[in-house]
Amino acid sequence: MKNLVGYQWLSKKYNVSPVQSFEFKSISDQAGKNRSDTLSWHITFALKHEGIHLEFLNRLFKVIEETDLVDWINSEPSGQYARRAGFLYEWFADKSLECPGVKVGNYIDMIDSDSYFTSDSPSNNSRWRVRDNLPGTRDYCPMVFRTRAVCAAEAYDCGKEIKALEMEFGEDLLRRSSVWLSIKESMASFAIEREDKFIDRAKRFAAAMERYCGFYSDPLNNEAITELQKEILGPQALHYGIRKSPIFVGESGSDYTPRVYYIAPDWRSTESMLAGLSAFSEKTKYQSAVVRAAIMSFGFVYIHPMTDGNGRLSRFLVNDMLRRDGAIPDPFILPISAAIMSSPKNRKTYDQIMDVFSKPFMLHYRDNYEFGEDKIAIDGVHYDIYFDAYEDANSAWRYPDFTKHVEYLADILELTINSEMRNEAGYLRNLNKARCGIKEFIEGPNKDIDRIIRSIIDNDYKISNKLKKEFELLLAPDIANSVIEVVLRAYAVIIDDDDGQLPQP
Repeated sequence: MKNLVGYQWLSKKYNVSPVQSFEFKSISDQAGKNRSDTLSWHITFALKHEGIHLEFLNRLFKVIEETDLVDWINSEPSGQYARRAGFLYEWFADKSLECPGVKVGNYIDMIDSDSYFTSDSPSNNSRWRVRDNLPGTRDYCPMVFRTRAVCAAEAYDCGKEIKALEMEFGEDLLRRSSVWLSIKESMASFAIEREDKFIDRAKRFAAAMERYCGFYSDPLNNEAITELQKEILGPQALHYGIRKSPIFVGESGSDYTPRVYYIAPDWRSTESMLAGLSAFSEKTKYQSAVVRAAIMSFGFVYIHPMTDGNGRLSRFLVNDMLRRDGAIPDPFILPISAAIMSSPKNRKTYDQIMDVFSKPFMLHYRDNYEFGEDKIAIDGVHYDIYFDAYEDANSAWRYPDFTKHVEYLADILELTINSEMRNEAGYLRNLNKARCGIKEFIEGPNKDIDRIIRSIIDNDYKISNKLKKEFELLLAPDIANSVIEVVLRAYAVIIDDDDGQLPQP
């Protein structure tokens, strides 16, 4: 173990392996010069040089001898790393160590706010003279390391970007485009879950997005989340409310053998985890809306508290948090699902970001589940999966690192606003231009004019025989050419013909 220091030494020494990998900063030779292979030296080294790995520390403090920790603290009662270790031990275990704590000295932050996303309302722990600025609770505390990309995400101003679009396209046109974007978002959200054929459900989801985004002060309490689920799923769902049964994310192969991609926490833990996620929302309410939205969304989907609708609810929470934080104005809905589904590459990236936590989790616990007898849980749900490591897995479920998820959401928001919203507003602007131009010489309702425009675009800017049969006015060459010219100009299409002639009608 000579070449191991900090977390790696502690992992090897105490046979403790976390689900989430260690992310180290560069460590100089000087840092390990006066090493001492003791618990105190390596915890100090880890906290000083390698950051805060809550999952690992929670696991470690369950297996070390409490007296070893007490002896260290008593030997340097004013030491900042001993104090942090003492505070964390008691924070995790919700019980006191057999030592007097700290009587004097300045308060120190539990975690470095320059390095981590922290609570903006820290509380002082007088026993250790530690300022508790952790962003969550012992039941659920997501962590985000302030990488360069995360700092950029914190600075990203959704409202400013939307305002720029309003300046470019006009407030009325952009707001009208938001109506279709709400439907588009819900359709894409179903497509993510391979349920893209259900138009009525998509419309229901869109209506729920419009009505409830920013509506609840705490959308995660039992009453609110159940109401949201009912609005999204409709009256014919099999189950509503917080689940009381085991659940996993997966599918059946061609041989009907279940493939498990992720196992969710024990249902008896979900309410406390949701309460911890709500506490995170309260403890960070003056900080970046983008970071908060990412943690609310991904935190919810990994907790997976409902029998059905978890994915849609998690994507609802992105817009809900942005709306509640004033980052996006009413009535805009950011079509993030549409951005995710906009290309195979973007869809693959979404799957990859979900795997950041679920893949190592399933690798770690690959031997801890099996399928067996079909049983009925107390909420009436049938289940046949049996997982024997719920208590052990709580260390991972309760203390996830969402750094990559925050970086991902920031990229998706930028793509959503500057691609999806811009394209939709541009489409409506061009449609309006074409519609107004055609009405200079053809009278008709908007739906018929729009039908003509769409047909011409879909037919390579030519008028099809089918369209001529539907609208006999287009049989006249002069009118047909005029209509084509209007559409070409509205959509800024350049025809590369040697003679400069328009396409034949």
